[in-house]
Amino acid sequence: MPLIAELKRRARELKTEVLALYLAARHPRTPWYAKAFLVAIVAYALSPIDLIPDFIPVLGLVDEIVLLPFAIVLAVKMVPAEVMSECRVQASGLQLSGSWMGRVGAAFIALLWLALIVLAAMWAHNSFAYGRSRDFLY
Repeated sequence: MPLIAELKRRARELKTEVLALYLAARHPRTPWYAKAFLVAIVAYALSPIDLIPDFIPVLGLVDEIVLLPFAIVLAVKMVPAEVMSECRVQASGLQLSGSWMGRVGAAFIALLWLALIVLAAMWAHNSFAYGRSRDFLY
């Protein structure tokens, strides 16, 4: 049981750190290059396109396991220490009070994926259902 408790504690710390990085990206004293790097990290983390595709058995998860944590550590070093500590305090306060923004963000991403699935199904239906019947007639 101590291993599971330790993993849960680390997951909470990571969640607070990511929220602090989000707040640091919006902080006025954060340098522009750190903001640009943070936006790139978030875009890469949320993007369905990876450097190494996930369907490759072992190597597919390397970017999530190695590259993203390395990028987070680098981003923390780019942000001034006083800004980062201020954002960590603010993030832990938001974490304790509970935020509805996480649920709204998750709902938005779920709706986006659902819309993409519907569009892909419509495309597949139009491409293959009608194309095959026209070929059959000739």
